[in-house]
Amino acid sequence: MKNLHGGMKWMVGPGLVALLASLAGSGVVMADQAMVDDALAATWPGMKSGAQVVDWEGNVLQEGDNGYTCMPTPPSMTGTAPLCLDEAWMHWAKAWQSKQPFEAGSMGIAYMLAGDEGASNVDPYAEGMTDDNEWIKEGPHLMIIAPAALLEGYPTDPDNGGPYVMWKGTDYQHLMVPVGARD
Repeated sequence: MKNLHGGMKWMVGPGLVALLASLAGSGVVMADQAMVDDALAATWPGMKSGAQVVDWEGNVLQEGDNGYTCMPTPPSMTGTAPLCLDEAWMHWAKAWQSKQPFEAGSMGIAYMLAGDEGASNVDPYAEGMTDDNEWIKEGPHLMIIAPAALLEGYPTDPDNGGPYVMWKGTDYQHLMVPVGARD
């Protein structure tokens, strides 16, 4: 296995993309092929052969050349939440993980076609459901980051019947685009 980014290990933080639960804890360790299969469940069939797949420590499990990096469900989760990020989303994820400022200078697309296990719609760092954090378990969806002005006209209500802005007003706001039913 190789490490992502030229030998530098990159740990993905808790609750990535506000869709993932804390990575702390001991989960079941998957074999490499099982992790690849899980990670690629996040994207559409035409992208699978060209996507890079990494584990949660940044080890490259499958080389890719289409500009997307896919990751399996975090080991601390019991459900599924794999994701595939383009380069803009990778920058977003690093900023979010380290709680650094982020400003989208271009559009970016991420795939979570296997859905997720839930996240707060308002708090980028919530680790679980509370009475006031608008916890939402989304079905298959895309996520789009874009300059803030492009997100202005979208609602924040995840039950509006279409796309909605998650984490509005934070550096990590993004458009959630449901493409399938919620469980």
